[in-house]
Amino acid sequence: MDKSALMDLHVLVEHVGPFHARDHVFREGDPFDAIAAVRAGTVKTYVIDRDGREHVLGFHLPGEVIGLNAIDTDRYPCNAVALDTVMLCRFSFPQMELLATRLPGLQRQLFRLMSRDIGRAAQLAGDFTADQRLAAFLVGFSRRLAARGFSPTRFQLTMARTDIANYLRLAPETVSRVLKRFQQEGWVAVDRRELELLRPDEIEALAAPVLRG
Repeated sequence: MDKSALMDLHVLVEHVGPFHARDHVFREGDPFDAIAAVRAGTVKTYVIDRDGREHVLGFHLPGEVIGLNAIDTDRYPCNAVALDTVMLCRFSFPQMELLATRLPGLQRQLFRLMSRDIGRAAQLAGDFTADQRLAAFLVGFSRRLAARGFSPTRFQLTMARTDIANYLRLAPETVSRVLKRFQQEGWVAVDRRELELLRPDEIEALAAPVLRG
């Protein structure tokens, strides 16, 4: 790997933030000129439909990238908002395109990130029960945290339950009811936004049809 190209990639990084809760990183329709990796905090992406209703697209954790879905149109197709205190590493995309010609694997990594986002979005497209959807959300969240060195069984849900319900295409009361049932089964312990997976094997088995392994 070209050492000078690696140095160029490092130089491209612009540390931005902090963004506080409810601050927007970008809005739908803004010109696209950069992608960003989350350094700290959680970012929610969403769109507003013609009737003014919000549709949550995803939640992005430290180490994950936002803005990749803007490459095609040169404008951000959604909104990105901080759910807590967020820090970002911003990369100029025009400069990254030039660098990709010198840095083998950079373009492949971008494609991999895009594929991961598409796959995650497609997971909930099937005809799954509310229990399966919530279990898949918790398992997926746990796995993503574990991949970044955080506890896979004890974590904070920085997003509101209404946002989780919106993302899972469920009613908020359904999410609350299912989560309460998981608690009664002894699968999870919940203290406000703090959640602990007490029996992760059972949760993973329930989530398996959604996550497909």
